[in-house]
Amino acid sequence: MRALIIIDMQWAVQHRIESGRDHVNPQAPARIAALVAAFRRQGEPVIHVRHSDGDPASPFHAAASGYPPMPCAEAVDDEPVFIKRTSSAFASTGLEAHLREAGITDLIVTGAVAGFCVDSTVRAGADLGFRMTVVRDAVIGFDLPGDRLSARVIFDVNMALLGADFARIVETDAVLSA
Repeated sequence: MRALIIIDMQWAVQHRIESGRDHVNPQAPARIAALVAAFRRQGEPVIHVRHSDGDPASPFHAAASGYPPMPCAEAVDDEPVFIKRTSSAFASTGLEAHLREAGITDLIVTGAVAGFCVDSTVRAGADLGFRMTVVRDAVIGFDLPGDRLSARVIFDVNMALLGADFARIVETDAVLSA
């Protein structure tokens, strides 16, 4: 069985975009919303992962304006929400146990940020034996300003590395038409 997983689509990500940070896939929220709607229509699981930082100055602190989910990532009904304190959604949550108990073997991954939490979650999931698929155009990537690496370069290298050994890389349309 497959499930859609949405990683860290919280207002802090939108705030980065609005601040002018170099990024890729500004339409990712709309694509995630389309995927969520399709999965819900088909009765397939939608799993939400959110990042929580204990530092009160962090935009991901539970009391910060960046912590709540963006509209595309709001859970409904009994959809599970995992709160993580690490980069990988597997390292600090009960995600693996939930997936195994539910018989979920395939994860369709979306969210933010490509080079950090998406990357570490996909690699960990693959190492645990899950079949991982990354929806490239439904993942947001940012630059590394101090290193002067553009969002596009980081994103493209990251997707190539994930696709080489850890995941199948597809576009939203491929998932919606499957």
